[in-house]
Amino acid sequence: MDLWTRARAFAGEAAKRSQELSAEAAKRSSALVSETAKKSKEIFSETASKSLEIAAEATKQADLLAGQIKHLASDLPVPSIPPIPAIPPIPSGAAPEPDAAELERYGITDDLREFVKGMTISTFRDFPLQDEPEMSDVPTVSNVRQDLNEWQAKHATLVLSAVKEISKFRYELCPRYMKERKFWRVYFLLVNSYTAPFENKYFEELKVKAEEEKKDSQKEASQSQASQATTAEQKDTKAPSKTSTSTNPEHDLDVFLLGDLGSDDEGPDVGDDGLDDDFDKIDATSGLESDNDDKNPAAGKAEDAK
Repeated sequence: MDLWTRARAFAGEAAKRSQELSAEAAKRSSALVSETAKKSKEIFSETASKSLEIAAEATKQADLLAGQIKHLASDLPVPSIPPIPAIPPIPSGAAPEPDAAELERYGITDDLREFVKGMTISTFRDFPLQDEPEMSDVPTVSNVRQDLNEWQAKHATLVLSAVKEISKFRYELCPRYMKERKFWRVYFLLVNSYTAPFENKYFEELKVKAEEEKKDSQKEASQSQASQATTAEQKDTKAPSKTSTSTNPEHDLDVFLLGDLGSDDEGPDVGDDGLDDDFDKIDATSGLESDNDDKNPAAGKAEDAK
């Protein structure tokens, strides 16, 4: 009985002691939490105040730096910027569409378009035409071989841009299934009934134009020869007059000594009578002196002795 009583008393004492320890632990935990919260609040408050001070100092420094930059910028001369000219629109890279007159001249008509629409790749691939050896020295310009004549080359260039079916056929067939030369030979054989009148008309116009240019060149040549002949005749007519004046030295001497008194054949002979009279007086005086010398030889001798 005593043992049981003691055990109960010990258990009650232990329970009481445990409650006291728990209450004390809870009290200490609460105090610790309060202290921690208080410390955290203080730390947070101090951190916030430090941050505000740092931000204020940074703002102050930034304002000071901005003022210095503004002061320096006001002292620098501002260069005048010329106005930017308007940029013209960039033209599109696509080639301009050929006009209807040019298409008509090179045989690209509505009938040809309708005929081409009925073609297929098999039309070209199965056409009974043997392949010929490739001519390596024939150049290719604008995707068209230059072994075609002038009209055919221009027609091929236009038809590639105006008729999409032909461009598609050529892209799929050349050079995988056939050579470029064979493709255009087959094409022109297929459309010959549509293009032949336009091709013949083109070369007839070139022939007529060449004949007109030939006639014009011959006419210009004949006119040039005539003008040269006229110039030569004028030179020939001027040459004798120059030689005639230069082959008479006595006349030149008279002109030099007395002046060109008779250069004008058609003008009146003004002053010739007075000059003739002077010459007559000179001749008369010389005649008298000669007569006196003949009649008085002694006087002459006396004069010589003196």
